[in-house]
Amino acid sequence: MIALLIIAWLVTLAWLWKAATAVCGLPHIPNLLEPKFDRAPEGSPSITVIVPARDEAAALPLCLSSLLAQDYKNLRIIAVDDRSTDGTGAIMDALAVHHPERLRVLHVKQLSAGWLGKPHAMALAARDAIVMERPDYLLFTDADVIFQSEAIRRSLAQAVATQADHFVTFPTPLVKTFGEGVLLGYLGVMGLWVTRPWKAADPKAKRDFIGIGAFNLLRTEAYEKLGGFEALRMEILEDLVLARKVKLAGLHQQVATAPGMVSLHWAAGTMGVVKGMTKNLFAIFRFRIEVVVFACIALAVLCLGPIGFLFPAQTKFPAEIALASIAALYIVSARHSKISPWYALLFPAGAALFLYSLLRSSWITVREGGVTWRGTFYPLVELRRGLVSLRE
Repeated sequence: MIALLIIAWLVTLAWLWKAATAVCGLPHIPNLLEPKFDRAPEGSPSITVIVPARDEAAALPLCLSSLLAQDYKNLRIIAVDDRSTDGTGAIMDALAVHHPERLRVLHVKQLSAGWLGKPHAMALAARDAIVMERPDYLLFTDADVIFQSEAIRRSLAQAVATQADHFVTFPTPLVKTFGEGVLLGYLGVMGLWVTRPWKAADPKAKRDFIGIGAFNLLRTEAYEKLGGFEALRMEILEDLVLARKVKLAGLHQQVATAPGMVSLHWAAGTMGVVKGMTKNLFAIFRFRIEVVVFACIALAVLCLGPIGFLFPAQTKFPAEIALASIAALYIVSARHSKISPWYALLFPAGAALFLYSLLRSSWITVREGGVTWRGTFYPLVELRRGLVSLRE
């Protein structure tokens, strides 16, 4: 029982420390919805928004319409039809006819060897933008993201004001089902174990970096210095690895919140979220089975342990402190995610779903010998060979 009590207190102290740092740190992240951030970017820099899409006919019209409705004038959009088999390309072309001054369309008919589809599409669009207009900034986003009319103006103004080489505005997840809330709420809290977003701007905090595919804004010079997406040809986690490269290169990263200003519906239903993570989760652990096994054990102890510790009398008190700390994390996270903190009551269910998703991702990838993404199968041996080092 002594060993169990020690483990219970170690888990509790870990959660207590994480809650304390988050409660103190998260409020320091700027909220772009505050009146003081309602401004135009100094110098009116040019920006090109790049939207890669494959078979996104359902979500794409709202995304592009929201971009075309931006109140910032010095903006261009490049939409990339990445080998779509539905009406994605036709939707892009129709909008481009009505907005030729703002929207340009690229059609990718064939994927070049040695590339993943999304990095390939973004690299082509960035190259085209740099050749055609050489904007001051490049914004990479996804085809299912919705932008309020002031989103790019406010974000760009803050990026310019803070002299950021890389700027991320956190997107707000649109939760449409109970199961989505359980899993996305859990992911939001556990993400604070991976990185401290309030430390992203600290050049000394090398392990703290933020990369989100829905909103990756870079100065064009910084993008070129990093080697562009040509340097990330086979990276499934291209947004995270790009952000890591920013910190390793000594470039300046900044993040901001703006609840509801940039939003997306990540996936439909519980299993939609689980399936959406199939290509990502094993890649997060760099396709290493031994790391996945260790992570599963650690997560089980950290996330499910407090529930088990409630039952023995000796460990009930630390378990209650741990669960209170977890609830505090849900509360402070809800300020920018807008996911109800009441989902903290189902934190164990979120943990179980995540563990299942991680094991499922690893098993399917190993069983099939690779990953299918955007309609193309990529062998595991090639994905491992194309990994970019995340170390200094």
